Amino acid sequence: MRVLMLKQKIIVAVALSLTAGCAIQPTGPGDSADRRGNVPEAVIAMAAPNQDVSTARLVPEDGCYWYEHSGPVETTLLPLRTANGNPICVAREV
Repeated sequence: MRVLMLKQKIIVAVALSLTAGCAIQPTGPGDSADRRGNVPEAVIAMAAPNQDVSTARLVPEDGCYWYEHSGPVETTLLPLRTANGNPICVAREV
C-alpha cells in the first residue's frame, strides 16, 4: 500500500513539473516580444471578438500576433485569431 502511495506522489510530482513550463512568458522587459500597442488597424479588424487586442504583440520567433489572456490563476499569451479560428501572422519572407 505504501509503495502504491509513493508511486502516485511521484507521478503527480512529475506531471506538475512537466506542465509548469507550458505557459508562454515574455523573456524580458526589453525584449521585442514585450512591445504592446504596435498592432496595425488591419490586424485589429481581423481579430475575433473576446480577445484583448490592447495587449497584442508580434512575436518575432514565429511571426504571429499574441495577446495576454488573464485567467483566474495566471496571465498567459495566446495566439490572436480570426473569427474563423486561424492565427493572425505576418507573411514570411522567402
